[in-house]
Amino acid sequence: MKDKILGIQPLNTDIAALLLRLTFGGLFVYHGFPKLFEFDQALAVFPDVIGIGSKTSLILVIFAEFFCGFFVAFGLLTRLTVIPIFITMTVAFFIAHANDPFQMKMLPFLYWLLSYVIFALGSGKYSIDRLIFKK
Repeated sequence: MKDKILGIQPLNTDIAALLLRLTFGGLFVYHGFPKLFEFDQALAVFPDVIGIGSKTSLILVIFAEFFCGFFVAFGLLTRLTVIPIFITMTVAFFIAHANDPFQMKMLPFLYWLLSYVIFALGSGKYSIDRLIFKK
């Protein structure tokens, strides 16, 4: 038992992927929910940071945060659905908050980094992807 705890081998990457997906996806659903269900209020204050219009930008952010957040949490097309989240966090960190101090943009940076980790790790054994793409 001591060797397992102190060793360098992962204890269970599938459970780690599940916990990471549930937490990450759940947090994105949490952030996307108010934007979706209070669309008009969110639109009034949502910036157009990449030049495609505030409404289009907000719709894309809602898609990434709310809908892709659900897909990632359940492990449905995980690698595909984490890409819009990665793009959203890239824009948030490098463009929308470019001039802010790091403390203000720490959360987008963390989400940006974790989206890459989820892409690299995949959905794991405890996911809908496994049921669909079982070998």
